[in-house]
Amino acid sequence: MKRGKILIAALAVSLFGAIFSGVTCGWLFNWVYKLEPTNVWKPMDGPPGLVFYIGGFLLNIVLAVVYSLLQKGVPGESKLTKGIIFGLCVWAVGILPGMFSTYSFMTMAAGAVIYWTILGLVEMPIKGLIIAVIYGE
Repeated sequence: MKRGKILIAALAVSLFGAIFSGVTCGWLFNWVYKLEPTNVWKPMDGPPGLVFYIGGFLLNIVLAVVYSLLQKGVPGESKLTKGIIFGLCVWAVGILPGMFSTYSFMTMAAGAVIYWTILGLVEMPIKGLIIAVIYGE
């Protein structure tokens, strides 16, 4: 396991995630958070705090470690393909069940759940690609 590359990949994915989320959730599609019910959201006067970014970085370390463990078993001829497929697999086993449970058991706007599901379908393959490019074969 290449620890340095895992940390660099996690940092790169965290930076991408912060920018991607800022553009999508914080600006372009922020109307989703105005769908009823709105009382489920914590008040936000600015970007998330440092704890959010540290937590995201730690979770991205886990994501990069999982890629390093599974990379040889991920289908694909190139590391780019492997990264995209890895991201799609994470979406399929992580985000899809989570969004189904969110819709089934929480009082959330269906539009927000659909948005997060589609957002993950775009974001996770890109994160997988970033990790694969940095971590290598």
